[in-house]
Amino acid sequence: MTWVVLTGRQNHLDQAATPHKVITNRDYLAHPALFRGQRPKVINLSNSYAYQSRGYYASLLASSRGHRVIPTVETMIDLSERKLYEHALPELELALNKCRKDLGGSFPAKVHVFFGIGPSRAWDRFAKLLFDWFRAPALEVSILDSGEWASIRKIGFCPLGRMSEEDKKRFLDAMDVYTAREWRDSKARTPARYTFATLVDPHEELPPSEIASLRHWARIAEKMGVEVEPITKKDLARLANYDALFIRETTTISNHTYRFARRAQQEGMPVIDDPLSMIRCTNKVYLNELMTANKVPVPPTVMIAGPADFELAAETLGFPLVLKIPDSSFSRGVKKCSTFAALKTLASEWMEESDLLIAQKFIPTDYDWRIGVLGGQPLFAIHYLMAKKHWQIVHHKASGKPDQGGIKTFTLKETPPHVVETAVKAARCIGDGLYGVDLKETKDGIFVIEVNDNPNLDHGCEDTGEKDEVWVRLTQWFLDRLERQGR
Repeated sequence: MTWVVLTGRQNHLDQAATPHKVITNRDYLAHPALFRGQRPKVINLSNSYAYQSRGYYASLLASSRGHRVIPTVETMIDLSERKLYEHALPELELALNKCRKDLGGSFPAKVHVFFGIGPSRAWDRFAKLLFDWFRAPALEVSILDSGEWASIRKIGFCPLGRMSEEDKKRFLDAMDVYTAREWRDSKARTPARYTFATLVDPHEELPPSEIASLRHWARIAEKMGVEVEPITKKDLARLANYDALFIRETTTISNHTYRFARRAQQEGMPVIDDPLSMIRCTNKVYLNELMTANKVPVPPTVMIAGPADFELAAETLGFPLVLKIPDSSFSRGVKKCSTFAALKTLASEWMEESDLLIAQKFIPTDYDWRIGVLGGQPLFAIHYLMAKKHWQIVHHKASGKPDQGGIKTFTLKETPPHVVETAVKAARCIGDGLYGVDLKETKDGIFVIEVNDNPNLDHGCEDTGEKDEVWVRLTQWFLDRLERQGR
């Protein structure tokens, strides 16, 4: 990977101080053919980022040349006036004040944050959040401390030429950390055209892809000029160092997976799962209405907004029925109610946390179809069998250890066409990414149970029918979008 550091003047940063190429913003602007055929990451350390300054144009033209740059012109504009960034201040000030105890009870009038790293570990919480909001190499935060509450007077850029020698050393150390790469394989290889980040949690109990499966994908992707590198939730600040993001943790809009998806989207990176798909798929209330509006068959459903709807659900659906929390996943928050008393008790309990619930007709089957859909086209087909002596594919036992049913694999050609067509229609209602559509096949027809934005994809399981073509197509999905962007 090529890193390029732009400075306002040649004497602002000695080339010997960093392994990266150092040039002035004047040279960068005057020679558009520089780095032609390359896709460098640019760190813009200009003296000024004011509108229509050289620093501003350097970032603007970096974008037009297909170079990834920090800070972007959007960040420059955001920090040009307080009123443009004041929406970020409540969250930032809350994080700042949580640092008080670790800082000995008081704050300095100013603090410098370099690439999301503060002067000491005590600043970590605030510095990382600041960099999350405003991705800039060097920021200066002015603080007003009343002794009980510290407020932020101003957030601005900290030019290299204004840094003390101590700050400059700390800045260079932070830049080394930011530009470092966590290589998983040190053997000699042909440099990859692209590097894809794969967000994983090594400790997750039921991950959507096992680490061994991602290694299998990495071997296939390498042959296509792509390096696959695992990252974890601590790596948000380094996400822009990559070309694309594949999220392989269970997604929810209330944790870091959504923030990673949003950041990738803001950086113009192809991402699975994209934020909009996460929002749409996470909520079963939305899914039910979306499928119904698009004439995709779903089980008879009643939305429960209060106790008055309990009777309606019972009369419409009969017993047993299935009650669902809107944002449930992996069979959690999905329970069968066999009597009105059970419905009333469970719904009343769940409505303390969710204003809406979904009740659906119970449709017993020995399996669920799972059709993988990528970019609006079928990717794989599989039966998920119900867990032993249970009506769901995952049985969450009281002991805490989940029991999963088996699988039965099919090629797409072996799969009934109406099953595939229904799944594709459902997925296209959501977006253009990767989805797992769950369907029940009955004598009364096919019913879509849900569309998952974060479907399981494991070697030797979902890819059994279509073999490595699944992983080739996954890689190509990202490549197609990168090439459309001219990267």
